[in-house]
Amino acid sequence: MPPRTADEPEILGAVRQSKRPRTEGFHLGRRLHQLRRERGMTLEDAGRLTSLAASTLSKIENDQMSPTFDVVQKLALGFDIDITELFASNTGQDAAGRRSITLAGAGRPMETPVYNHRLIAVELKHKKILPFVTTIKARSLEDFKTWSQHSGEEFLYVLEGEICFQTEHYEPAILGVGDSVYIDSSMQHAAYSTSEQDAVVLWVNTG
Repeated sequence: MPPRTADEPEILGAVRQSKRPRTEGFHLGRRLHQLRRERGMTLEDAGRLTSLAASTLSKIENDQMSPTFDVVQKLALGFDIDITELFASNTGQDAAGRRSITLAGAGRPMETPVYNHRLIAVELKHKKILPFVTTIKARSLEDFKTWSQHSGEEFLYVLEGEICFQTEHYEPAILGVGDSVYIDSSMQHAAYSTSEQDAVVLWVNTG
């Protein structure tokens, strides 16, 4: 762990000392199973609650599939919890005047077949926005079984590499470092890397 420099704010030093290891994640399958048990639900009960097939929930619980953001959002809406609470067993701050600092490389990992997300400010619950840094693994539209489509709006800003961003109703857009896009999330959409290395983006969704 690097020492705190003379001009580093005291709060950052404290965060460096207290934060969890960057490689630590929370097993979504175990969390989903925990939520069901707390509510005395069968897979079929949870399926009706979340509008997801019981077989899909079973695969998530047994780590046999990586859910898309759309599926994660349905889980959160169905169980009436914040999305970040699916990735942490303890809820965080929910008060006025709150603040969250996430240092480089920290956050809560969430991997899907096409994206590696790292959720930011996970200790805050009931956020108005859901920020995450995403490494885009997909290389073509053929990598997607389905395009994303969910409620809300979202903003994407390219940090590294180049991507092709596609939505229904619009022509594909090639975006490089510093480029951004803001969309209505109810449109089907997908992004894949077109650069030699996997692109990295800042992605922000409304809750």
